[in-house]
Amino acid sequence: MTGPLNHLAGEKSPYLLQHAGNPVDWHPWGEEAFEKARREEKPIFLSIGYSTCHWCHVMEHESFENAGIAAILNADFVSIKVDREERPDVDRVYMSFVQATTGGGGWPMSVFLTPELEPFTGGTYFPPVDMPGRPGFPSILRQIAALWKTDRQRVLDQGGHILAALRQHTASGEGAMPGGDVFHAAFRQIAHGFDPELGGFGGAPKFPRPVTMNFLCRLFARDGEGDGRRALEMNLLTLRKMAEGGMHDQLGGGFHRYSVDRYWHIPHFEKMLYDQALLACSYLDAFQITRQPLWESVARDILEYVRREMTGGEGGFYSAEDADSQFEHGKPGRGEGAFYVWTREEIHRLLGEEEANVFDRYFGVEPEGNAPPGSDPHGEFTGKNTLIQRHAIAEEDVRRSLARSREKLLAARASRPRPGLDDKVITAWNGLMISAFARAAQVLDDAGFLESARRAALFLETHLYKDGALLRSYREGPGKTAGFADDYAFLIQGLLDLYEASFEMRWLQWAIRLQEKQDELFLDKTFGGYFGVTGDDPRILLRMKEDYDGAEPSPNSVAALNLLRLAQFTGDVAYGERAKKTIAAFGEQLHRMPGAMPQMLVALDFALSKPFQIVIAGDPGALLREVHRHYVPNKVLMGPDAGRKWLAENMEAAAYVCRDFTCQSPTDDPAKLGELLGRPRQE
Repeated sequence: MTGPLNHLAGEKSPYLLQHAGNPVDWHPWGEEAFEKARREEKPIFLSIGYSTCHWCHVMEHESFENAGIAAILNADFVSIKVDREERPDVDRVYMSFVQATTGGGGWPMSVFLTPELEPFTGGTYFPPVDMPGRPGFPSILRQIAALWKTDRQRVLDQGGHILAALRQHTASGEGAMPGGDVFHAAFRQIAHGFDPELGGFGGAPKFPRPVTMNFLCRLFARDGEGDGRRALEMNLLTLRKMAEGGMHDQLGGGFHRYSVDRYWHIPHFEKMLYDQALLACSYLDAFQITRQPLWESVARDILEYVRREMTGGEGGFYSAEDADSQFEHGKPGRGEGAFYVWTREEIHRLLGEEEANVFDRYFGVEPEGNAPPGSDPHGEFTGKNTLIQRHAIAEEDVRRSLARSREKLLAARASRPRPGLDDKVITAWNGLMISAFARAAQVLDDAGFLESARRAALFLETHLYKDGALLRSYREGPGKTAGFADDYAFLIQGLLDLYEASFEMRWLQWAIRLQEKQDELFLDKTFGGYFGVTGDDPRILLRMKEDYDGAEPSPNSVAALNLLRLAQFTGDVAYGERAKKTIAAFGEQLHRMPGAMPQMLVALDFALSKPFQIVIAGDPGALLREVHRHYVPNKVLMGPDAGRKWLAENMEAAAYVCRDFTCQSPTDDPAKLGELLGRPRQE
């Protein structure tokens, strides 16, 4: 439904623009809406989501396009819509409130605020009508409006008490850096939730969580036997089952957000940039450790998908593709996964019986659809097949047949209505993707991937770096929101990886400048660690330090490792001290729940090790290829310009391997270089 445009019509965010024609009188987050709430003495209804969120679409269609519900909102509330990807600072404050008061969270997030922006009640998705044991959205609105009019002081007091409790919970304090015993404690926590049959951690829904895989690989590198061996086995099983499942787009490449079942079969069909970046790195790690072609193939599959579908003309990477799409061009009706699923009849019509029968066997196609029991409670996939790899492919004639079939189906799929594309370029997520392409350029010896990383970095430098500081996002021009701690941390990581892949000093120098700015804006100089926001905006009621490594790593975990790497690149011990203080700031959390911070454990592993400093002088070809054959996570790799901080001015053409400020004799022999690195690898 589209009517007269509301106050979102002038925004750039695809998510906000999706709601610009709603009958709800939406406002963007800003002083105009806040002043209206104060002037009219109305509570604020804050709705937070993102453009590719399936349940956000559902609530929009059911409630925000409903004229009756819109009338209640317009009469009794000031309604504000926020894109969580543009404003993660707003999202984190109110998500903390919803999680603390309801025990859960997610999007769409629905929160009711006082005109002073203090939350007093909230939740996530609300149905449009009353259901058994669950009031509908109109009933909730009427109850809150009545309470606001008859017992406002109680509402104000409740908001103030909850906010005070949240402030107390997020207060900083002194901490101590853990020792190595925390690695095995974390492994035990993670292993407790491991699915030994199907991989992954926990039951349905199953999320990939690459930060956990990062830690498990580091544990293997740290201890190749015992827990380290089990950690690698858990990782490889999870990666294989994910690659075979429907969460992996078997035709077009890339991964969907998560699996609704424990089998990795039926996904939530949106595709997020950060998932592609982090999973590509997980598969690259597996390839370095094992040299098995499967892992290289999946990593390339992800990266080629991003280059083809999620890269702008100037090289910046787009944010996401939607879970939902139209069933047919020019006809009403949308559904989750409509672009991706198939009937058996469609497949046989396109391929012919002989090739279709082969395809059916290997990709799990069934006449009545292949959704496993319990994975399709609303019957959306009745008669539909989500492609999964049922059998290993050995025979060459079968391989050729399946390749032809995939090409035909991919071409047919291209004629379907595509899912919506959120073409925002987010600085933080681009930083993660730069890392993935830069690492792939090294591990897979692919200059094209290096060029993708370089173009994205140039895009960010040109469009999202102004007056020495970062901006959060770009769409049809730079956004107005300043960068947050994750924008700085993730981009610095990307630039360090890009320097190691190219030896271009400009990227290392820019990373150093950004680290100085991150310290200036976000560093807790008293207790260590980084706040997510600057503290300059009084409308952001909580200044939190993120600690949880979830779908994205915490900016503190990434910043700690960045600082440790910078100490090795530059020889400046102050970086290392700042890193250790950052880790120590989360010492209590690491002792209590180390499995919740696996990426911080990666930084701790680096801090407790003696990292390699590897300097390549002269023609790097064969020597670099040998370095990249080995999984050696605790290292920095330098060209001769940066390497002069470690070595004499006149370096001969060779590789120099140093540890703890002591360098081995230079070598130009790749085999000798491999011996010096001496790290575990599975052939």
